[in-house]
Amino acid sequence: MRSNQEMLDLVLDVARKDERIRVVGMNGSRTNPNVPKDWLQDYDMVYVVSEMDSFLQQPDWIDVFGDRIIMQTPEAMSMFPPDLGNWFSYMMLFTDGNRIDLILIPLEELEKYRDDDKLTVILMDKDNRLPELPPPSDEDYWVKRPSAAFFADCCNEFWWVSTYVAKGLWRKEMLFAQDHLNQIMRPMLIRMLEWEAGIATGFTLSAGKNGKYLDRYISEESWNELMATFATGKYEEMWDALFLSFALFRKTSAVVAEYFGFDYPEEDDKQVTRFIEGLRADASERN
Repeated sequence: MRSNQEMLDLVLDVARKDERIRVVGMNGSRTNPNVPKDWLQDYDMVYVVSEMDSFLQQPDWIDVFGDRIIMQTPEAMSMFPPDLGNWFSYMMLFTDGNRIDLILIPLEELEKYRDDDKLTVILMDKDNRLPELPPPSDEDYWVKRPSAAFFADCCNEFWWVSTYVAKGLWRKEMLFAQDHLNQIMRPMLIRMLEWEAGIATGFTLSAGKNGKYLDRYISEESWNELMATFATGKYEEMWDALFLSFALFRKTSAVVAEYFGFDYPEEDDKQVTRFIEGLRADASERN
């Protein structure tokens, strides 16, 4: 496997030899001082280029980075609408295990790139177009303090969607129930846990994508309770996971509500819980 220095030297050497590439930047976990380093981290690289078309018309130019296992170019795909505007990305996994996510950015959008992410580190600036940037910081990704309205919406979404999960379980529609629990309810639960972690840290933490660092900031008890909400494909385990989600959400939201002086929707909690207890009892009788 090529070393970190070998990978950086390669990216910079390619840029050095290509007059179209004017600026090289790096972002992501490898520039984040608060993220543990390991060999699976991507190299999130940027080439700011004088023109884009010649790169896009010659797709094999990226072969210089090495033999690939697989690649994805999201902006060229039909299934996923592009969301980078005029930027174009190459996500490449190489046979030696290294991965580069490389974005091409037109030179006229250099300032937009500079201001887009506080984790940006400039590795090469051929024309000295950019001022010296401050040290990289993950501040852009810190958990934000909730407003009263945001807190209320989170609670409402959690309890409202829980009725869909219960309906799916009662009907024996496992995929429907799993989808609503995992894709809609769970993000609300994790958001509430992130707010609790923010309270404990003065809102100076990043929980990472999908809350992947959350276990560092919440109690072992809460973490174990969260893990217990991940059910298999058995209906009784799904019912258990649903009610365990209720208990953890209720406990965590009480902490957040008390800290900020927010109103927790106690009546929604009680009525929805009572309704779903009835659905579970009826489902058990039918079985």
